[in-house]
Amino acid sequence: MKNSGSDSCKRPYELGKRLEQMGRTKAAVLASARVQLESGGMREFSMESLAKASGVTRQTIHNLFGTRSGLLETLFDQIARDAGMERMREVMMTSDPHAMLDRFIAVFSNFWAKNSLLLKRIHGIAAIDPEFGEAVRARNHRRRTAATRVIERLDSGVQSKITNDKSERVACLVALTSFEFFDALVDSLGTVEAAEEQLPGLIKRAIRSD
Repeated sequence: MKNSGSDSCKRPYELGKRLEQMGRTKAAVLASARVQLESGGMREFSMESLAKASGVTRQTIHNLFGTRSGLLETLFDQIARDAGMERMREVMMTSDPHAMLDRFIAVFSNFWAKNSLLLKRIHGIAAIDPEFGEAVRARNHRRRTAATRVIERLDSGVQSKITNDKSERVACLVALTSFEFFDALVDSLGTVEAAEEQLPGLIKRAIRSD
């Protein structure tokens, strides 16, 4: 007679091992994706090349991520976590609106600075690849939503003398916290550190926040 108790214990153990292996495989694929984007950009980035570099089959990648778009979303989430983007939750809960603006700027300038080469590749590919473009637009939409909240908080309860309307100030904050602007500022000033130092003042003057 079979020992049903032993079998029931064995099944969760085997499931745990499979999940652990799946996690390692997923991490290996994401690591390969990042390396390929940094080194070769779009020329090297494909499901086939990722499968080969990760030592798995293309079907395995489909099983893990579903589609190329799903893989990109997961990769972008990982990049954001690694660079501390989870701090945006704290930013949005900041009670003082000026401190909120400072922290909002700091989160994004730090994020762009830490991933400048990778993000340059991604934004370059996004200009010509629809899936990359959609993934980048989704991230930019989230930043616009957060920027709108920051401007609303700055304006709340204040009899403002600002002449330009909220939509213009939101657009300005979104533009000046974009990777494209940060990258151009680095090129102009010469160093990432200089760009991080100058960015807050530029933004505050542009949206007239003292």
